[in-house]
Amino acid sequence: MTRKIDTITLGIVWDHLISIADEILLTLVRTSFSITVREAWDVGAVIFDSLGRPIAQGSQSTPAFTGTAFYTIEKLLQKFPVEELQDGDVIITNDPWIGTGHIPDVNVLRPVFRNGSIIGFVMTITHLVDVGGRGSSTLNKEVYEEGLLIPPIKIYKRGEVNEDLLDIINNNVRAPEQVMGDIMANISGTYVGGLKLNELLDQYELDDLQGVADGIIRQSDSAIREKIQAMPDGVYSNQLKVETQDEEALLLKCSLEIKADTITVDFAGSSSIVPYAINVPICYTRSWCAYTLKCLTTPSIPNNLANVLPMEVVAPEDCILNAQHPAATCGRNTVGWYVVPLLMGAFAKAIPEAVQAETGMAMTVVFNGKKQDGRKLLDQYFATGGIGGMTELDGQQTTPAPTNCALVSSEIWEDETEVAVLERRILPDSGGAGEYRGGTGQEILLQNNTGNPINLSLFGLRTEFPASGYAGGKEGGLREFRINDDAISPKGIHTLGPGEKFTIQEAGGGGFGEPAKRPFEKIVEDYRNGFISVIGAKKDYDVEIDPDN
Repeated sequence: MTRKIDTITLGIVWDHLISIADEILLTLVRTSFSITVREAWDVGAVIFDSLGRPIAQGSQSTPAFTGTAFYTIEKLLQKFPVEELQDGDVIITNDPWIGTGHIPDVNVLRPVFRNGSIIGFVMTITHLVDVGGRGSSTLNKEVYEEGLLIPPIKIYKRGEVNEDLLDIINNNVRAPEQVMGDIMANISGTYVGGLKLNELLDQYELDDLQGVADGIIRQSDSAIREKIQAMPDGVYSNQLKVETQDEEALLLKCSLEIKADTITVDFAGSSSIVPYAINVPICYTRSWCAYTLKCLTTPSIPNNLANVLPMEVVAPEDCILNAQHPAATCGRNTVGWYVVPLLMGAFAKAIPEAVQAETGMAMTVVFNGKKQDGRKLLDQYFATGGIGGMTELDGQQTTPAPTNCALVSSEIWEDETEVAVLERRILPDSGGAGEYRGGTGQEILLQNNTGNPINLSLFGLRTEFPASGYAGGKEGGLREFRINDDAISPKGIHTLGPGEKFTIQEAGGGGFGEPAKRPFEKIVEDYRNGFISVIGAKKDYDVEIDPDN
């Protein structure tokens, strides 16, 4: 029998659920093998009730993972109905159209039992360093090239490991120790989550999570809808261009209809899928729509099912934002991340004071080669530009957006890869000028000290179309890549020879508000902090700075 939960108890148990989700993430990170998980935190942890409704997530979970999790569990429970699951079962998949939109991300789900009945589920999600195939690259033409696709399958049955599945995975990946170590870390996280959920029910003398789940979702949904209700009804549109693998740019379009306490987003008019691995399944598109709405309505309320309830997302089949099987999707983030600025631009026409100028965004490079002693080098380098300014707030420098992965420290990166970080420095004038300045990008200089050639698989963006400013703010600087002194394409695979240097210049965020309105003392402070130069102060703000005084 489900016990009724009063408001105070609900708040306490809700906080406790989040702390459990955080402990799941910590277990996952501390037992993982790759720096992608261990240091960059490209991870997620979600707790569900027995109906499969997400009710709590790990605080450091990436928005893409928590935004797709509700859809993932729905698909998994269609394959494995609740009444057929048994204690000790663990389900795994990396299917892009069921999980997070591309093959490198693995989803692991465990049902949590109590007195013979399922009282909830725990899911962990991580980005694996390799899944075989051609490897991570925008050059892939179809999903079949992108590696081993694991359909929903039990990796544990009644507590017994599926050795045949482990053998298949081990024999299809380039770095089996890292990959299997991370998969087992996922499984460990779900195990800890199950123990902690049962302890929570014991502590608060609850039979199940249903009363808590109902309260969490009801209160969150009401709060989000109240904010939507305050927005002016209407249809608001926006479009922007995105660079691709070749010279022809993609066009992303959205129509945003606000009606009472609901929102419909339609991506009709966007470009079709392309023969490169930058196509985006609708699950990933939907996750960034939910993220954008959450940022603009109730950013302080912990994420749960209510995030997706007020918003309907539609897109034509085989549009770039609703790619169908067998489209290649490995680099889906190089297009999918643009959903956030695309929607922000539409919302700017309804609630201009609430939006954020466009960001310089993050980017990834996969390093694939050998170390000096012949051991495999296969790691992902994560770097980021500046974020956009907004009302009464400058954009932060070199801050991940819209994802929230962490940047790997130079010391750990060098020790792990034998690729030296020679320099990391702020790029003055890369942040868009404005009353509230856009965040600056950075320049990163790396050197191949392995003694062997390394293949660099680039997933660069913001190399042709800079982050736009809002409300009169100026655009940010562009991203650039060089090997030695030669500019290279932001996508595809490039070879970095022994001793050669690889430079990344990160993009800046757009400014917010007219530059002429920025206070003089803020401009001087920007110069002293290295965010703008003498030339930039004069050009963007008409302020002359004497560097000697």
